[in-house]
Amino acid sequence: MTNLYNFTVKAQDGSDISLSKYQGKVLLVVNTATGCGLTPQYEGLQKIYDNYHDKGFEILDFPCNQFMNQAPGTADEINTFCTLNYHTTFPRFAKINVNGKETNPLYKWLKDQKKGPLGKRIEWNFAKFLIDQNGNVVKRFSAKTEPETIVTELESLFK
Repeated sequence: MTNLYNFTVKAQDGSDISLSKYQGKVLLVVNTATGCGLTPQYEGLQKIYDNYHDKGFEILDFPCNQFMNQAPGTADEINTFCTLNYHTTFPRFAKINVNGKETNPLYKWLKDQKKGPLGKRIEWNFAKFLIDQNGNVVKRFSAKTEPETIVTELESLFK
């Protein structure tokens, strides 16, 4: 796999979605959870989504229940929670695993591209990968990185 566009992931309804659909866009791929101390980052994510979506920016939200079971519920329940509490409008996909034997192939590739605080391992909910318009990982941000603080790196990809 040479870039993000080679991957197919599951939509909330379980159907397949090719990430080639996002070709030419700047992307932020995030593993999320609805019951985490970092869940309020949804607010910051939505804010940067609102500010940059018209420029060709997408956030790809992948709920993950691997960290202390902090993403319980069905895809519909997670989507309802995020929509009602944080008014999110960016694409959300089916739950995935980001670590261990059952790691989703997309996350295996992302972690091979950029290491984080724990090497390749995703440290917690809300780890973020910034992807350029060619499907390449530009930077990895830790779970604790507030979305608003990545704006400089994000803007540099639109130049």
